[in-house]
Amino acid sequence: MKNRTIIGIICMILAVAVTFCVAPMVNRLTSDTTTVIRLSGEVKQGAQITEDKIETAVVKADSVPAGILTEKSAVIGKYAASNLYAGDYFSTGKLTNEANTADDVFASLDGSKVAVSITIDTFAAGLSGKLQNGDIISVIVTDKEAGTTSIPGSLKYLKVITTTTAGGVDKDSVVKNDDGTYELPSTVTVLVNTEQAKQLAKYEDTCIMQTALVYRGDKDTANKFLAKQDEFLKNGGTANE
Repeated sequence: MKNRTIIGIICMILAVAVTFCVAPMVNRLTSDTTTVIRLSGEVKQGAQITEDKIETAVVKADSVPAGILTEKSAVIGKYAASNLYAGDYFSTGKLTNEANTADDVFASLDGSKVAVSITIDTFAAGLSGKLQNGDIISVIVTDKEAGTTSIPGSLKYLKVITTTTAGGVDKDSVVKNDDGTYELPSTVTVLVNTEQAKQLAKYEDTCIMQTALVYRGDKDTANKFLAKQDEFLKNGGTANE
């Protein structure tokens, strides 16, 4: 009888512990989770986000970065502003309303600007293979004879359309090699006016050119740099300024 009483007391104590300690802890852990949307696999820059590339997951609420997009409708149909990977959350900075592949840019040319490629002579000259579509770059020019180096005012802010490998594969179509590496680009194609194009063609023969990254990010900010370049050219700025 005494043993039954002790067992009963122990059971009552355990029940109270479960009710007031364990259960609230479980509820707290459960309530501190949230459902998010994220990428289910790698997406190249310029690729469209479709529903089959999205997955939902329940994660701890405190592990979710601020400002992420939680509705599929805010994501599906947009384009990747840079290379994205499995498990990445979505934010406005990672997406764009317009495709950014070389073909898209080429199709939008209307005669006011042209696309021209310059040779990447060295690994360093092409920013160690890290240039991306839409980057804003400056072209650093070294005169082979004079040995002088400068950033011509007319080539201070240029938009990268794409980089291309020796095999003719553009940045947005490059695939990983079996050993995990990527084929490096041998040219960079930029968006310029005809005068800038002639200038780059001249430098191609007489100078060594190297790229310097100025800006990578949202389109509106990138366009501000391009607007500064256009204003410089419109006001008669010269290459030496």
